[in-house]
Amino acid sequence: MPISATEVAVRTEALVKTYGATRALDGVDLEIPAGKVLGLLGPNGAGKTTMVRILTTLLRPDSGRAWVAGHDVLADPNAVRKSIGLSGQYAAVDENLTGYENLYMVGRLYGMKPAAARNRAQQLIARFQLSDAADRPAKTYSGGMRRRLDLAGALVAEPTVVVLDEPTTGLDPRGRMDTWEVISELVSDGTTVLLTTQYLEEADQLAHNIMVIDKGKVIAEGSADELKAQVGGERLELVVADASELPTALRVLSDVGSGQPSADEHTRRVEVLVDAGPKALIEALRRLDAESVSVTDVGLHRPTLDDVFLSLTGHAAEETQGGAA
Repeated sequence: MPISATEVAVRTEALVKTYGATRALDGVDLEIPAGKVLGLLGPNGAGKTTMVRILTTLLRPDSGRAWVAGHDVLADPNAVRKSIGLSGQYAAVDENLTGYENLYMVGRLYGMKPAAARNRAQQLIARFQLSDAADRPAKTYSGGMRRRLDLAGALVAEPTVVVLDEPTTGLDPRGRMDTWEVISELVSDGTTVLLTTQYLEEADQLAHNIMVIDKGKVIAEGSADELKAQVGGERLELVVADASELPTALRVLSDVGSGQPSADEHTRRVEVLVDAGPKALIEALRRLDAESVSVTDVGLHRPTLDDVFLSLTGHAAEETQGGAA
């Protein structure tokens, strides 16, 4: 059935893709309202890149259907390509061309007239803070600059839907924050974004809704807060001065936490999930002080991707790596 691009920009129904005996996608339903960001969260091998390849017409599903900007990806792939921008895991730039020349080339490949391609390249160079490096070969760019140039290239044709496949992979913290800022600007302009990532923090920062997939199946969907609620709040971690104090620390954290605490004798670290983070931390320190337990380090940590996966599947995220893309 036709999909209204003004209401739902991206939609899939029961997508299946297999590689031999491996089911990269196993009946995935996905929906992104126009102007929103969906974070597709999962470890390497979960099926995220396979989903991206299908939605961008680079791969045909074995079964199921998909629409992007109102166009069926199988029946009208050319219309889909005209409606999307794609930035993959690795910056797709010509290293021997300057930043400006890269963007001008993309514009011309999209069929823009020379004057229009020049104007669009100049606009994006300024928007992505590359003016000082516009006339330098891309091979002289830092990782963060290449990523910004790649994102700019995905926007040359002003697409209504942008697909970002792990856009911050390999970036340092500064480069990651710069990329987040660019994505936030896209959303403020009304662009629909599909963001694949391994980082819950990244999805938390950028996505209106998050879908978690594991081994090709959707295992959870909701806001970041809803996913974290399934984990059980924050994680209280502390390090005791002496390993002999671990049993006492375990007993105290068992009382103040919302789950079973764990301890590492080698690092003298004890941790437990807590619902009332700051209050639990204060209460734990008060009780440990009363027991004369010396604490050398303490902190509260928001749930990580591993926490979510451990809660949902019983295994950590890295244990699933190596399967389908």
